[in-house]
Formats: sequence, structure tokens, C-alpha cells
Amino acid sequence: MDFRSQIAAADTLAAINADALIVVLVGDAAPASLDKPLAAALNDAVKHGDFAFKAGRTLYLHRCAGVKAPRVVFAAAADGSAKAFKTAASNALGTLKGLGVKHVAVASAGGDELGATHAEALVAAVGDATYVYRHTKPSAPEAPPMAKVSLLNGKAQAGEVAQALTRGQAIAAGVQLARECANRPGNHCTPTYLADEAKRLGKAHGLKVEVLERKDAEKLGMGAFLAVSQGSEEPPKFIVLRYEGGAKGEAPVVLVGKGITFDTGGISIKPSAEMDEMKFDMGGAASVLGTMRAVGELKPSLNVIGVIPTCENMPSGRAIKPGDVVTSLSGQTIEILNTDAEGRLILCDALSYAERFKPAAVVDIATLTGACVIALGNHNSGLFSADDELASSLLAAGKSALDPAWRMPLDDEYDEVLKSNFADMANVGPRAGGAITAAMFLRRFTKKYRWAHLDIAGTAWKSGAAKGATGRPVGLLTHFVLSQAKPSASKRGAKAKA
Repeated sequence: MDFRSQIAAADTLAAINADALIVVLVGDAAPASLDKPLAAALNDAVKHGDFAFKAGRTLYLHRCAGVKAPRVVFAAAADGSAKAFKTAASNALGTLKGLGVKHVAVASAGGDELGATHAEALVAAVGDATYVYRHTKPSAPEAPPMAKVSLLNGKAQAGEVAQALTRGQAIAAGVQLARECANRPGNHCTPTYLADEAKRLGKAHGLKVEVLERKDAEKLGMGAFLAVSQGSEEPPKFIVLRYEGGAKGEAPVVLVGKGITFDTGGISIKPSAEMDEMKFDMGGAASVLGTMRAVGELKPSLNVIGVIPTCENMPSGRAIKPGDVVTSLSGQTIEILNTDAEGRLILCDALSYAERFKPAAVVDIATLTGACVIALGNHNSGLFSADDELASSLLAAGKSALDPAWRMPLDDEYDEVLKSNFADMANVGPRAGGAITAAMFLRRFTKKYRWAHLDIAGTAWKSGAAKGATGRPVGLLTHFVLSQAKPSASKRGAKAKA
């Protein structure tokens, strides 16, 4: 899709040549700057009760007198922020669904001039509006024919806006890749599929890709990872992707994504209701693939490594049992009290493996605990880190990307419940504070580097009528990676504003 920035003032919008014109309105009345044909149509709609200046309201007009664009959509925004702009733009794009709109022009009236954050937000809104999952549903409607989007803004920030559109497109492509992987059912998106997707990504974007097989993991001593995989017929894969944009030997940023392609809970089997959604338990792996795709396109000046331990968690005669004790790659032993707490088992070996890279920082991403959903719902991902600077960078990245996270505690007292009489630690504690104790478990394997954990159990997918993967937190992770690069961060001018 072609995104571009076009200079246009609010009093010239009627002359814009596009299939559809979207005007995001800020304030409680028609802006004085709005040109006469649009202002007259808007005021007439308000007069007859067809529109109100309330966030969430939209108005569609066809062949508006005096306006060149054959379709006009007004959308009310809560305020002039990028977040409100994205919401209003998404609402407006929804009214155009099913129409033959190939070129959309988007403007704002009544608020401040649109800037870089608005530009990136628009790309994300368009990505959401045009994404259609079709892999196992050929009867799904065709993707919208939209091919061009023009952001209408003044001259002041034209350069920054153009850069943000470039960055936004790379992130949107990463989000789409993550959604495509996660939306595939478990019999399609297997560990082998993820490994093949990583190889395809490597060829397309110049990444080095290595896939460790079961025998390689056995040789290394990944006892926790292999314990989870042993109940399944699907072979496990341990995927390593390398982007080398920094100096040779420069400490990399390492992203570790949980890749459970289907989670039954194992012997501690889950309730059957909504178990189909456990195909999304590889959301962390999907987000790492999506982020590596965005990084490969933006080409920032730093080294980034993606690590994805991936397998299924299935019950069988070979599956791990409650009470089993396994030895992790770190040499620490783990009593498995609950086989449904498997994500932390595959992650702990991946976090130990990350030590060999002598990383600048490690961030793991996982649909880890239902407890995090109870704590934070579906809007904020849970962020855990004992490193204040690293946590602040991730929070800022989430804010810039409109992909928010909320920092959770890691007090030492939470670690006490992981004690075991039969191993160095248990893999679960009591129900209370479950997201925190899961993070405390992972922390035991990260003593040699700066580390943060993102629990995305509440944000990686949606349930209900809109069931499907969200692609989060690709935006947060990409902004974070760009923020860690040197000042000349992108060879394509896509430096993050995190």
C-alpha cells in the first residue's frame, strides 16, 4: 500500500482528489478553519440530529455538494492525541468497508497540526481495517481494494511525518505477519511451520537463521524445554534469528518469544471451554517474528537476536507429570507441580541460552498467565523488570507505539512461594499473584544480564465475535529496539520517538 504525506490546509479539503475523504474532528463545533462546502454539510447534519461532536460518532456523506471526493466521512475524536486520532480514523474506515475505495485522504480539523505520532497511528488503523485472514477460510471476503492513503497535513512537520509513515508501514507489516502466524490453527502453525517461516523471513530480509532440532537441544542439556515437548508427536524447534546492523561484537538486544503452538495444559489439562484459543499461545513467538521483520526492513544500527523455543504441550503416555523433576539448561532443577505452567519451562532454557550472546538487554515475551489478564484486562501488557532504566525504555516505547504496558512488582518476597522440598524450585506457587510468581521464576535464570518480561496473555488476541490475533506487542518491541540503536538508527530515516 502507498502511504504518503500531502500538504493541505483545512480550508482546501473540498478540492482534494481522492475516492474518499476522512475528516477527523476535534472540539464541540464545526472548526472555523473548515472550508465552506464541508462546514455547510456538517452543520446541516448536526442541525437535523444526524451527527454530534461526541467521540465515536461518524457521518457518511455521498456526493457532497462542492466537494471533489465522492465520499466524505466525518469522525469525532475525543481530543487531539494520536490515540484519539487512531480511534476516530478506525471508526471512519469502518464506514467505508465494502465500498470500492482505492484512495483515501485523511485530514484533521479543529485540533493541532497532525504530526509523526498521528501518521504512525493512521498506518496502524489502516492495517487493522484492511487485514483479512484467509488461509483456512477461502470464503472470507476479499481484502479491501485500498491501495493509497494520503495524510493531509501542514508543512511544519512534513519530514517527520514522512519518516513516521515509513516506520509505521514496517511495523504494520510486522503486525500482519504476527497475526497471520497466530491466527493459523494448531494443525497448520506447528513448530516446524514457525521454523520455516523464520527461514523465509531470513531470506527476504537478510537475517541469519539457525534452527536447533531435538538432538541439538538434548546435547545442550535443555531439560526443561524438552520436558514440555516430550508429550507431543510434533518435533520441537529452537529458532535463532540474527539481525546484524551494528558493529561486529557489539552487544545485541535479545528478544525471546514463547512458542507453544498449542497448549492443552498437558496432564494438568485445561477446561474444554475456549481451549481452541490455545493456538494463540505462541503469540510471543509471533511477535518476535513480526518485530524481526520490521527491524529487517528499517535496518537500525544495532544487533538484534530473536530466540524462539517452540513446541506443543500435549497429554500422552510420554508427557511430563505433576511431581516430575527436570534439570534445566542452567543446571537448576525444577519440580513440575503443574504441567500447564509450561511456558516458563521452555522460556527458562531460552533465557539461559541467551547468556552466550553477552546481551545488552534481554526481553522475553509470552502469553504466560491468566492471572495477568485478571490483573490488567486486555489493554495493557504486563511488564516486569528489576532494571528501572530498561523498564522505562519499554514503557516509553509502548506509549509511542500506542501499544501500552503496565509495570508490575518483582519484590523478593514473591519468590518464597517457589521453594520445593524436592528440587531447586517449583514451577508454580499459589494462585494469588500468579503473574508475579511466574516472572519471579523466570528471573532466576537472568542473573547475568539486564532483563525484562512482557506477559501478553491479555493483549495478544481477542475473544468473542472479533476473535483473532492482535499482533501485539510488535509495535512496542520495534520502538524499543529502535530506541536502543545509535543516533543514526535507521538507514531509511525511521528513528523511533520512544
